[in-house]
Amino acid sequence: MSDKTKRKSRTKKTTKKIFVDVKGVSKSYQMGEVEVQALKNVSLVLGLGEIISIIGPSGSGKTTLLNVIGALDYVDSGSISINRKKLSSMSDKELSFLRRDTIGYIFQNFNLLEEINAEKNIEMPLILAKLEKEDRKKRVEELLESVDLIERRSHNPDQLSGGEQQRVAIARALANNPKLLLADEPTGNLDSITGEKILK
Repeated sequence: MSDKTKRKSRTKKTTKKIFVDVKGVSKSYQMGEVEVQALKNVSLVLGLGEIISIIGPSGSGKTTLLNVIGALDYVDSGSISINRKKLSSMSDKELSFLRRDTIGYIFQNFNLLEEINAEKNIEMPLILAKLEKEDRKKRVEELLESVDLIERRSHNPDQLSGGEQQRVAIARALANNPKLLLADEPTGNLDSITGEKILK
């Protein structure tokens, strides 16, 4: 993905405050003996409340871009700042807190914990945030209802359809009311009606 990669933007709320600032980011990785350049001199800015879509063919670096913005991977060059703090200047502990408290990530492959049920998967970020048990219970109930999974709460991921797993992943990402939500094809396994409801 280069700085010419198409980007569509639709703004829900006008704000001048820059929350995410990506400057000249490049990232390569090895695939066997071949070095693949996933990102080349990518720059973008996001304000609080802004929604953008990153458009590109498979393999163009969309997931890599989300990973580096979400502090899940490092860049080779350039810089990324979230709320005016450079990721490269933060310790591993600070990055962990940033991911916990500020960023919600909806993974393309869900990344659910297979050994626990849907309810516990959604609750996990709240446990890490040290929310009180009663508050966790209330929040999980709200999230399960919002993604229409109340009746599937006790099922493990392998007992859920792809669309249901995706809804669990969405609810988990929203658990701590993140200021930044990164979504890698968030409605790819959902029908059109459910997908539209989730986006709202």
